[in-house]
Amino acid sequence: MATPPDNPAQAYHEVVARIARAAQACGRDPAAVTLVAVSKQQPWEAIAPVLTAGQRVFGENRVQEAQARWENRSDGLTLHLIGPLQSNKVREAVAFFDVVESLDREKLARALAEEIQKQGRAPRLYVQINTGEEPQKAGVIPAEADAFIANCRATYGLEPEGLMCIPPVDEPAGPHFALLAKIAARNALSKLSMGMSGDFETAIAFGATSVRIGSAVFGDRPK
Repeated sequence: MATPPDNPAQAYHEVVARIARAAQACGRDPAAVTLVAVSKQQPWEAIAPVLTAGQRVFGENRVQEAQARWENRSDGLTLHLIGPLQSNKVREAVAFFDVVESLDREKLARALAEEIQKQGRAPRLYVQINTGEEPQKAGVIPAEADAFIANCRATYGLEPEGLMCIPPVDEPAGPHFALLAKIAARNALSKLSMGMSGDFETAIAFGATSVRIGSAVFGDRPK
């Protein structure tokens, strides 16, 4: 259960401890799991105590919102774009983010490759897989994942470092995490961004290398 947002620093430390326990329970080094604190839509008053407590990796959904929040505050931080990326926002995303987790279509691969070439700056990339094949969600469907990853490499010169998924809310998360890990292994990808506030311990058991946690740290997002 998420700690109320009146003490996000305490909630942050509790989440860090839970990550460590989950990793140790399956024989993994806790240092191999990165906490991406999802700061999207959160007021600075909730984020500042977590930053002061030592968190240095944050996740955002929208380019412009992230720029407004982190401009002149991002030194020493790693910023992940975890939401869908529109092609017309690629220039700003490549310039601003350290990691883009939502590479999910050829048009976006082409735009990213062109912008990386122009800027000489390459954010680390994850391919988003729609493991539940949900029509309302972004992501490559599992049956097309191998071909898409190969095309990113061969056609666009992109080298994704991992995969990301968001399992359906009404299904057990474990099979989706297992599927993501299987796709990553056969494509020689070492990073798995999977698991959120309600299921990150399960994700760690299935090999998550980063977990995206918002409400368990900050409380529910403001409406």
